[in-house]
Amino acid sequence: MDSDNVNNVNDERTTPEMEIKRQRMEKLERLRSEAKFDPYVIDRWDKKHKLSFVHEYFSYLGPDELDKEATIRTAGRVMSIRKHGKASFVHLEDDSGRLQLYFSFDSLGEDKYEWFKKWVDTGDFLGIEGYPFRTKRGELSLLVTEFKLLSKALRPLPEKWHGLKDTEVRYRQRYLDMIANPEVREVFRKRAKIIKTFREVLESHGTLEVETPILSPIAGGANAKPFITYHNALGINLYLRIATELYLKRLIVGMYERVYEIGKNFRNEGIDSMHNPEFTAMEVYWAYANYEDMMNLTEEIIVACADAMGGRQLPYGEHIINYEPPFRRATMVDLVKEHCGIDFLSITDEDARRLAKEKGLYIKGNESRLLIMTEFFDNFVEEKLIQPTFVLGYPVEISPLAKRDPDNPDFTRRFELFICGAEVANAFSELNDPLDQRERFLDQLKKKEAGDEEAHAFDEDFITALEHGLPPTGGLGIGIDRLTMFLTNSSSIRDVILFPTMRPKE
Repeated sequence: MDSDNVNNVNDERTTPEMEIKRQRMEKLERLRSEAKFDPYVIDRWDKKHKLSFVHEYFSYLGPDELDKEATIRTAGRVMSIRKHGKASFVHLEDDSGRLQLYFSFDSLGEDKYEWFKKWVDTGDFLGIEGYPFRTKRGELSLLVTEFKLLSKALRPLPEKWHGLKDTEVRYRQRYLDMIANPEVREVFRKRAKIIKTFREVLESHGTLEVETPILSPIAGGANAKPFITYHNALGINLYLRIATELYLKRLIVGMYERVYEIGKNFRNEGIDSMHNPEFTAMEVYWAYANYEDMMNLTEEIIVACADAMGGRQLPYGEHIINYEPPFRRATMVDLVKEHCGIDFLSITDEDARRLAKEKGLYIKGNESRLLIMTEFFDNFVEEKLIQPTFVLGYPVEISPLAKRDPDNPDFTRRFELFICGAEVANAFSELNDPLDQRERFLDQLKKKEAGDEEAHAFDEDFITALEHGLPPTGGLGIGIDRLTMFLTNSSSIRDVILFPTMRPKE
């Protein structure tokens, strides 16, 4: 081992955390040898009460009042200890809240009280029996009559060594973040409630929840760069799915009329406050429906989620977001005209390219005016759509799976919902013409061959499915992570993903 590595090891050993760990390892050895007690042998504790139960049912107790008729049996993690001669105070925490415990020489006896003082540390898990009471200072507490050390913590609680605002540690070691910041645990409870609300709304409409493959021989359903792996037995490349769309539409062909899936998608793209390579989305498909039905469904889902979060006026950063329906509806053409002062329907392709260059947008020089319009929208309009806004009228060129608008065949029957300057939902009247679909796939194939890594793959099996007949169908996808961000006033997508993707530590 070279000297630099030796020094690094020594540095690690001398950090405050490592010194505390060393001391606790020594204490564990003494606990096993002197007290003949192993804290890791116990495999069960009959926990009958959450700590919140005490707060809820014994709030009536007055100062210095004790209820010996109510025996509480609970458990949790020791968050702080104040040890004194014949009386000590502990703050115990479980997933419902925090409660003060009172350990005393009188209630436990000398042997048990001294055992507690000698062997119990912050971070340990305790099983507790006791009586609820309120201290003279007015804090609701438990008078401990029995306790059991259920597990020993060998490392200190987070605040002892790194601070609670270290985002790297928070994301890499989410368990520490959750120990130190109860509000983080609340965010993920809200996330669970949002997903539950999705299911309730969809199932109220008779929609069947299904599961489709995560590994697929073709990465289809969206324009995105996939993750690639190799299957040894089959001897082929497989792709982590970028969307569930094409499999779900096959199920509509197969005579299900309403299906949905909530699950993970994977896209080999950058990481920022709005993007994580692994993310959760919901996709739903209804036979005999169109994109306007999907718009109404989107509104219903998001309003129900806002209600579940406590109301339809919710803060996000410096804004108050109004989730009261109906949401604004506007075409991309009109929004670009409103914010950029350009009517792309009244200019030529050459004019559009010139304007793009003047604005510093990268173009190859052969783009159509409508394709350039989408660049203007992406770069200059999206961020200004703070309140919920349905954007309609997407060009065919960027919508390979959406049905054309018969009144204007350059556009599709598609919308995206924007909230807080970011896309949250995407929906179509689904393309069900197998001949048109083949031509659009071929166009995407040309783009892929020209170097576009996000162009849609050519999926012959999906075309075959369409040739068997897909009824008029409306489809919708909603990004659950982003929606959760906005509904919980979280500044980064990493704040609403339990274990976000991180670069490995060197």
